[in-house]
Amino acid sequence: MIPWLDLDTPFPPVACALDDPDGLLAAGADLSVGRLLTAYRLGIFPWFSPGQPILWWSPNPRMVLPTGGFKRHRSLRQRLRKAGFDFRLDTAFAEVVRHCALPRAGISGTWIVPEMQQAYQRLHAAGHAHSAEIWIDGKLAGGLYGVAIGRMFYGESMFSHATDASKMALALLCVGLQRQGCEWIDCQMQTPHLASLGAHPMARHDFLREVERGVAQPAMDWTWASEAVGDVLR
Repeated sequence: MIPWLDLDTPFPPVACALDDPDGLLAAGADLSVGRLLTAYRLGIFPWFSPGQPILWWSPNPRMVLPTGGFKRHRSLRQRLRKAGFDFRLDTAFAEVVRHCALPRAGISGTWIVPEMQQAYQRLHAAGHAHSAEIWIDGKLAGGLYGVAIGRMFYGESMFSHATDASKMALALLCVGLQRQGCEWIDCQMQTPHLASLGAHPMARHDFLREVERGVAQPAMDWTWASEAVGDVLR
């Protein structure tokens, strides 16, 4: 059994999370800005399907991507060096979230339910959620969104409507985050796709130590989009 959280109930210690399913910690509460920021600072995130209550997770191990360790494979390097795309930050946050929530081939449903979309839009308005975007011929071709606290970035979801567009956005995001002293992107769950990009599992106690250190630092600047492209092209 996992505890039920009322609006004023604090999170239980993450060591109480279940082993099966991995990381399930609690249910209930709400998706207010305050609750979400508290969760991320503790290494906890929400993830639930339509018809379920809000579920809170802290898996062990945790999938993380070192910003200096992103793998730019040859085909991706070639795409990044070609003209014809724009990299932007925070110019279409709600649109990025909506694209991420669309059904995908071989997957039924989405965990980015309307309640979650609205919650992250509130986080964006509060300055804590950001989008990294690839635009081609004036159209949004791919991107990702996530949460930033201090020098820590928590990736939430990504999408592509053009070959490698989400990878391009992630590669350029890593450049900017690394420049500002952000060492890690939280990827939450382990997948072969993330592993192919350089992500790896980290023991939860080590991850929480990095989170504690990262969130205590000053907030990052989010105006460096053109500089990131320049760094990659050199």
